Amino acid sequence: MADSASHFLSVRDVSKQYAGVRALDSVAFQLQRGEIHCLAGENGSGKSTLIKILSGVTDPEPGARLEIDGRHHSRLTRRQCIDAGIEVIYQDLALFPNLSVAENIAFCTMLEARSRFMNWPRARAIANDALTALRIKLPLDKAVGELSAADQQLVAIARACTAQLRLLIMDEPTTALTRNEINALFAVVHKLQRRGVTILFVSHKMDEVFEIAQRVTVLRDGRRVGCFPTRDLTPDSLTEQMTGRAVRRQPPRSSPQPADPVLQVSGLGRDGLFDKISLEIHAGEIVGLTGLRGAGRTELALHLFGLQRADRGEIRMNGKPLSLGSARAAIESGMALVPENRATQGLVLEHTIQENLNLTRVTRLRTRCGLLDLPALQHDAGQAAEALGIRFGQLTDAAAALSGGNQQKLVLAKWIATRPRLLILDSPTNGIDVGARFSIHALIRQWAATGMAVLLISDEFEEIIDNTQRILVMKAGRITDRLDSETTSVEQLESLIVASGPGDRHSEGGTGT
Repeated sequence: MADSASHFLSVRDVSKQYAGVRALDSVAFQLQRGEIHCLAGENGSGKSTLIKILSGVTDPEPGARLEIDGRHHSRLTRRQCIDAGIEVIYQDLALFPNLSVAENIAFCTMLEARSRFMNWPRARAIANDALTALRIKLPLDKAVGELSAADQQLVAIARACTAQLRLLIMDEPTTALTRNEINALFAVVHKLQRRGVTILFVSHKMDEVFEIAQRVTVLRDGRRVGCFPTRDLTPDSLTEQMTGRAVRRQPPRSSPQPADPVLQVSGLGRDGLFDKISLEIHAGEIVGLTGLRGAGRTELALHLFGLQRADRGEIRMNGKPLSLGSARAAIESGMALVPENRATQGLVLEHTIQENLNLTRVTRLRTRCGLLDLPALQHDAGQAAEALGIRFGQLTDAAAALSGGNQQKLVLAKWIATRPRLLILDSPTNGIDVGARFSIHALIRQWAATGMAVLLISDEFEEIIDNTQRILVMKAGRITDRLDSETTSVEQLESLIVASGPGDRHSEGGTGT
């Protein structure tokens, strides 16, 4: 245990209660100067509440003791945190998309100066100094809304560095980034560490935790489980600390016995997106599709499901040709798609849980008079929620009230109710905690065991290898490699994909199938 002199920040007896629910219960937490520290826990464990208290956004209950640089406080104000050099980068980044890179980086400094008029040369100088210190090159005059997610992250970091930054808190910073972009972000984080900045890193991705952090503090149900050096942990042991139960990674299932293919794709192409796509998926088989973002994975999924129309090629479901560009035909043939963005594409968040569960089967639950059978809708929705282990208060609660993991299960339940023969899953565990992740993986395996064919799309290599029998690698709009999951390692897959360069089809020519 490090002595108190090495601590930049130390808190004890931190508790917080919301509407009778205890979000934090007598939590103790320390950050050493210049370390990269991970805060881990499932959704609802108290991570966000602790971050808000550490950054002066929320007050703890009376009795808390907070210490920054040896100074004791019962609570922190936002002003005290800014003066102490504490900055937070949230998932939404809080940038102004219509303003330039320079304006976003210099915004806080200019605001502090209370200038009545914008000093453009001064703003550019502030931004340039921050980017130069981090050895980052970004176009100062470009609107932030036109940048990639990775470059927007760098703008947010550069803005934080315009102050006397001493602690940077990063909440799920890699959710929308490719592997190459994550590598670039981590390089910047290490530069900050070498300057003596302390980093508090929050992530659901196990590989990132072990790659970037020296220590991990685990929260569970609002309480601190412990603080551990990452060298003393394994992914399985960390998962057990977070969830309170042993969760073991399973080896890939053996390939099922040969059967007639459920899905057959021949020569599918769409100008500017992908070309010469040919593949088969059989009943009971889980096939992985991976590659960098921009390689055409999501676009292919949308075309298979008929949400967009291909220019050429053929799709067959159960041996019968499928009309291109018709989602209705895809659904009627037994196809289901869980899209990449559950919030905007998979759910109607302001509608109730029951309404979302019944979206795909309203027409099948009508009476002879054509009216909705409301008791049947409620009964079936309750059964669907229970079958997938969705945790909720009432079926009449809004879907927006659910955690990320439960929202994803809600999308899955909605489509599983159609009894699909082919389930296409696009990044099904993106942004959800480790407990929900393992639960969803177990469900996928169960469905495949009943004969369902599954296409699992992900850029997380462990997820692909651990949960599939075969892997299709996509680069620049083409399927370039076909691998056996059982004989492929994470390192081999990462080397094959990342070492080849970006997945953007505009920067790399395809090599055919």
